[in-house]
Amino acid sequence: MKETKEQLTSIGEIAKKLDMSQRTIRYYEEIGLLNSIKRVEAGRRVYTDMDLRRLKLIKRLKIMGMTLSEMQELEAMWTIEKSTDKVLGRLLELMSNQLRRLDDRIADLNILRNEIVEFQKRIKSKIGK
Repeated sequence: MKETKEQLTSIGEIAKKLDMSQRTIRYYEEIGLLNSIKRVEAGRRVYTDMDLRRLKLIKRLKIMGMTLSEMQELEAMWTIEKSTDKVLGRLLELMSNQLRRLDDRIADLNILRNEIVEFQKRIKSKIGK
């Protein structure tokens, strides 16, 4: 049977692939979001495909507005419970909260937009345009 060799990537390569700084990747490791980083000679970090997938997930969750502390909570929950259902249930709850915040923000922005449009109309009527 042929043994498949795991693909290992340097921090520089992974940072470039993800358009993320090396410092950010190290920080995620420091705060426990990446806890399986392998090290080779002289302590140099190398990353696996699983690490790449984890970083992609972190980046996606961050774009969706999830905080690092919420991600740490999910990581801690996984470490303790080892239950995908519980982690995914909490993730759904966090995403629902984020959607509510977004909806509130959109409503506020619509109010602001309407106020600007009204103010423009008043100014235009005063200057005769």
